[in-house]
Amino acid sequence: MPASADFEAFTCACRLVVADEDVLEPALLYLQSFLARIDEACSRFRPDSELSRLQREGGGHASPLLVSLVQAALVVAERSEGDVTPTLGSQLAVLGYGPSPDGSTRTAPGEPLITERVLPGESWRQVRIDDGALTLPPGVTLDLGATAKAWAADRAARDIRERFATSVLVSLGGDLATAGPDAWEVFVQDLPDDPSTQVRLSGGWAMATSSTQKRRWSSGSLELHHILDPRTSLPAEPVWRSATVAAPDCVSANMASTAAVVRGERALPWLRRLGYPSWLVRDGGEVLAINGWPARDRV
Repeated sequence: MPASADFEAFTCACRLVVADEDVLEPALLYLQSFLARIDEACSRFRPDSELSRLQREGGGHASPLLVSLVQAALVVAERSEGDVTPTLGSQLAVLGYGPSPDGSTRTAPGEPLITERVLPGESWRQVRIDDGALTLPPGVTLDLGATAKAWAADRAARDIRERFATSVLVSLGGDLATAGPDAWEVFVQDLPDDPSTQVRLSGGWAMATSSTQKRRWSSGSLELHHILDPRTSLPAEPVWRSATVAAPDCVSANMASTAAVVRGERALPWLRRLGYPSWLVRDGGEVLAINGWPARDRV
């Protein structure tokens, strides 16, 4: 019989569901250990993470795990045409979301108030991984949050399927991945008062939701959210309250849902070209379903 466990990781609600209840406990232990390694490798919020150390040192040799995470983020930046980039860490810190690499967002003594810089929409092209060595352009701080969680969901679902021979669903906040032949009933809703839908997700598929309503904070009189437009370094205009996309893997789903928020109305023709079933909730609450969502109650 199916069995599930709820827990917290990456400061978000997570869930593991397996088709065979006998493997739930060891599968959960494996998943939590794996996610702890992800956090130790790439958390921008931990000064002791591998990524934080390399940021302070200006780059250097990276572990195979961090290399995989950075490479995944760079591929997503290319596929999204620069709409989802891993080089927004400094911009998020300046806006008050998380620490800067040195723990401060203040201008250093003697530092010019105006400096020429490359916006994140292009600066990701200067990040290099060569034979395990990470090279960072000056002034760029990596934030892998847009893809690391989705990559972890994909990898964990696949590993649990292989290790425990069971169909599995891994949900990490808004990022959900499955492995094995079983289909899954998935309830989709961002905030409690938002529109909702329930779909049947085919085994092996994934889903991601990106939201402008969660991870919000105030800066003076401004209300901000964490999805930035790399071309302005400011929160994307909230055309969509949330964007949910189903795709063959969670990294692709997350790329599409995040880019949809960044693109606003421009996301619609782009999503249609991708062909991924998508469920978008406008800022005023209107729902727009495209690419066959839900296609005969399955995606």
